[in-house]
Amino acid sequence: MHTRKTRQLFWLCLSLFIIVIDHLTKIGIAYWLQQGPHIMPVLPGLNFILTHNSGAAFSFLGWAGGWQRWLFSAISIGVSLYLMCLLYRGTMNHWMACAIALIIGGALGNLYDRLTLGYVIDFIDFYISHWHFATFNLADSAISIGAALWIVASYQSVKE
Repeated sequence: MHTRKTRQLFWLCLSLFIIVIDHLTKIGIAYWLQQGPHIMPVLPGLNFILTHNSGAAFSFLGWAGGWQRWLFSAISIGVSLYLMCLLYRGTMNHWMACAIALIIGGALGNLYDRLTLGYVIDFIDFYISHWHFATFNLADSAISIGAALWIVASYQSVKE
């Protein structure tokens, strides 16, 4: 029982780490890019650019009149609570627990922006030539990596 609680705490700490790192990078990039050039080349194929996304992934519903803020907030809260319940049960392998922790951290990182700012700060801009992928942030990356791990973990046994 003690080791199960220790593992649960470890995975929740990973979620908290994602939330904190996501928040600190957003604050730093927002401050930095508001001061100087609004596009900062980092590497070939990678820029930092400050964007405010009032929608969801790929700016889905970003054009809506503001109600989407509350819809996406409710979805983030509901999904995070559900995933925390799964994590609390503790009947999954480490890959699945890691996937859940990453998704929770990413969802709550973006939720914080949505509730305090009314939009999510995105700043990572990958591109090839003139084609640019959707701008995103570390919380989005955590959610995407978590979803990919979830798929991999679903092929693993439930117990290690």
